[in-house]
Amino acid sequence: MSRAGSFAVLGALLVGVSGCGADGTRADGRSAAVQRVLDRRADAVLTKDASAYRATGDAEPTLLSDLAEVPLASWAYRLTRVGPTRGERATATAELRYRFRGYDRAPVVTERTLTLRHRSGHWYVTADRPAQKSAEQLWEQGRVTAVKGEHSLVLGVGRERSTLRAYADDADDAVPAVVDAWGADWARRVVVIVPKSLDGMGELLGAPASGYQGIAAVTTGEAGGSRSAPADRVIVNPDAYSVLGAFGKQVVLTHETAHVATRAVTSAATPLWLSEGYADWAGYRGSGRTPAQAAPELQRAVRSGSAPGSLPDDADFGFSGDSGKLARAYESGWMACRMIAGTWGEAKLNAFYKAVGGHRQRAGAVDGALRGVLGIDEQEFLARWRAYVGDELG
Repeated sequence: MSRAGSFAVLGALLVGVSGCGADGTRADGRSAAVQRVLDRRADAVLTKDASAYRATGDAEPTLLSDLAEVPLASWAYRLTRVGPTRGERATATAELRYRFRGYDRAPVVTERTLTLRHRSGHWYVTADRPAQKSAEQLWEQGRVTAVKGEHSLVLGVGRERSTLRAYADDADDAVPAVVDAWGADWARRVVVIVPKSLDGMGELLGAPASGYQGIAAVTTGEAGGSRSAPADRVIVNPDAYSVLGAFGKQVVLTHETAHVATRAVTSAATPLWLSEGYADWAGYRGSGRTPAQAAPELQRAVRSGSAPGSLPDDADFGFSGDSGKLARAYESGWMACRMIAGTWGEAKLNAFYKAVGGHRQRAGAVDGALRGVLGIDEQEFLARWRAYVGDELG
């Protein structure tokens, strides 16, 4: 992430219900009837059939127009619970599963809360919204505009098509840059999501927007994700991204694309200084930027006599309002990765990254990878890093 990022996959377990509902049907029959309505609703979304969609409950199928440009390969609901009926009404939860054509090998899964109404012997959906701990989807913020690049799919709300095309151009440049740094053993495609605002970004991430103020973009995905996982999403903060220059924008999207490329070998054992430092290294690689240009906050600390004595903890990457502290955390990780690439070579940096992520737990992961790949222990590595930071930024 460019100054932040995390992801959780939300699912639900099927809950069995017995007894009769107020509509006179047994709960298992009621669940089957509701599932049939959801199946028809899903088919209507995929076929863009407004009449069929309207017949499932919504008076105006705004969802279809909001999704019109989104390249859906699949869209399905799996009912997980139907609550007790109250008169003609009931609530239910369901998993929405969808895939983007050409990008998702497996569906994204998100939990929805449904409001249902029973009339004339049939169930209808009167409301469909994110479940309590689930994030909003982009199309819930308005009509989605889609732009396809050579290596990218950009989906945005409230943005001119030309603006989204510029995102696609930067993403298309980022993919080969990351291939050159990391290698080609990844999907080599990126999905970029551009919400309407910073608040919209928070809604997509299911977190307070204040935690992402000043953060240009984050990448969501499953750590250690398999080849059958959904494609990662790069979610942009349009407020912060828009104030960057051309170089800054390119660094951000290359940084985020590096997260996409390394996702499969990033695990709970990987410290943030390494995952974020590597992504920054990929972003700045080949740019000609000097440590003084790319790490100004860390240089200030060095020159004021308050240089850090150790690499940052994961907590140092949280946005607490201290932008200087956050910048020093990123810059410290970048300097560590830059030192490895410059001293042992880029191939060793990649091997070290993979070795750390290959450990089952955090404890001992970095030290074990240092010994196995670089031939030094963690204590010597930190001593070398401190000296390197002092030499480059003093």
